[in-house]
Amino acid sequence: MSPISALMMTTSIILGTLITASSKHWLMAWVGLEMNTLAIIPLIAKPHHPRAMEATTKYFLTQAMASAMILFAATMNASNTGQWEIKDCPLQTSTMILSTALLMKLGSAPFHFWVPEVLQGSQMKTGLVILTWQKLAPMALILSMGDALNQKVLITSAIFSILLGGWGGLNQTQLRKLMAFSSISHMGWILLTVGLAPKTSAFALMVYILLTTPLFLSMLMLQSKTIKDVGTAWNSSTHTSSIMLLTLMSIAGLPPMTGFAPKWLILKELTHHSMILLATTAAILSTLSLFFYLHLSYSTAMTTPPNTVLMTQKWRFFPKKHSSWFPLLASTTILLLPLTPALL
Repeated sequence: MSPISALMMTTSIILGTLITASSKHWLMAWVGLEMNTLAIIPLIAKPHHPRAMEATTKYFLTQAMASAMILFAATMNASNTGQWEIKDCPLQTSTMILSTALLMKLGSAPFHFWVPEVLQGSQMKTGLVILTWQKLAPMALILSMGDALNQKVLITSAIFSILLGGWGGLNQTQLRKLMAFSSISHMGWILLTVGLAPKTSAFALMVYILLTTPLFLSMLMLQSKTIKDVGTAWNSSTHTSSIMLLTLMSIAGLPPMTGFAPKWLILKELTHHSMILLATTAAILSTLSLFFYLHLSYSTAMTTPPNTVLMTQKWRFFPKKHSSWFPLLASTTILLLPLTPALL
């Protein structure tokens, strides 16, 4: 892809997200979502491989269906109430359709079927964009609607996302699929407090993006696509594999890492609103995700692969240079927990 095309696609993705996040009118929000979707499709299809074409088709069909549902629900609400405002959506049927469409855009359960397949067919950098930046526009709409959305649907989807995100990642060996199921699980945690404490959900989304970005950058620098590749990462860069270990501990939500803060605050909000059973269920189901995070951490730092004379050593071939953003992102991943009160 030429630099001009890449610049145009990147600008369209950023502009579409900003239009959706700043609009108060459903039609403009829909236009921003369409710009966002159509701009990232060439990036997914860039490798010109059958797997990439399959991922592009699945992503396009899913996002087009969700966008059509959003436009249909907004039109139905406008025909009944005469209002196109995002916050003014009293019609229950429209609210239900909008909740379903936005959950499909986010890749939350039970509409998560497209996320692992699209990630597996995409490149690492494109997968990072899908799991981070592409979540901003639909989450901005969810936070804008607030109490207008069906809270029972959101909470049910949140619990199923935590369950299926952890369960689906247990038997995966591909890192991109593991990160896809990790994203599904984190979306569940974020959706738990959308109606109760929107600021907590926004903070959890911000921390999720801060944790996922250095993890993908470390995979790119270590040229790792499977758990087996991670087991030999020490050949390429010892300190990068060490940072990857700490990042995995943080994204698992273990104290005193940064990833502990959003889960702690979400459980605090749930118990404050007397939702003790919901908080307990979410905490217990998160152990499924914790298992494959620990499994990946064990493969990264505590295993020594067989080393023979004929074995290919990664450090001999094409060493990856560190990104200038990597040290800053890695440090926030590990050390941001004490600053949580100031950020909130």
